[in-house]
Amino acid sequence: MCIDRLLRPLLLALLCAAAPAWAFDLGELMGLLAKQKQGEGTFTEQRFVRGLDGPLYASGTLSFTAPDQMTRRTLSPRPESMVVDGNNLTLTRGGRSRNMTLDSMPELLGMVEAMRGTLSGNGPMLQRYFRSTLSGSKDNWTLDLQPVDERLAAQVTSMRLSGRAGEVLGVEMEFRGGDRSVMTIVPGK
Repeated sequence: MCIDRLLRPLLLALLCAAAPAWAFDLGELMGLLAKQKQGEGTFTEQRFVRGLDGPLYASGTLSFTAPDQMTRRTLSPRPESMVVDGNNLTLTRGGRSRNMTLDSMPELLGMVEAMRGTLSGNGPMLQRYFRSTLSGSKDNWTLDLQPVDERLAAQVTSMRLSGRAGEVLGVEMEFRGGDRSVMTIVPGK
C-alpha cells in the first residue's frame, strides 16, 4: 500500500511529461501555421518526369499572405510566375500572361487549396480536398495528403508537406503516371 502511494505520483508525473509528444495533432499544427500571416522564401525543385533520364531543376521565390494570396516566381531555368489571388490565377511565361479562375480547373483548385489551407492553418479547407495523416512532432512534422476529390485524384496520387513548427519546409507531389516533384523551401529572414 505504501509503495502504491509512492508509485502513483511518479507514474502520473511520467505520463504528464510524455503527453505533449503524444498530443501533437492536426489541430495543433494548424494552430501553429495560422500564426504565420505571411511568409517569403526561396525554393529549389526537382521534377522527375517519366521517360527522362534525370530530374528537371527549377529555383525561385515563394510568398504567401493569408488567407488566399500565393506567388511562385521561377527564376531558373527560365523566368515564369504563378500568382494566385483569391479565385484568380495568373500564369506568366515568356512575356505572355494567361488569366483564369481556379473554379474552371477543379484539379488545380484542389492543389492550390491544399497549399493555402496548410499555409493559413485552415484545417477544414484542407479536409475538404484531402484525407490527412500527420506524423512527427512540433519540431519536425510530416503531413501526408491523399486526395478525396475524384478530379484531383485523377491527376495527383499524393502530397507530402514537411516542416518545423509554423513553417513549411518541403513539398513532395506524386502524380498519376509516375511523375514526381520534390521542392525544398528556405524561409526568408
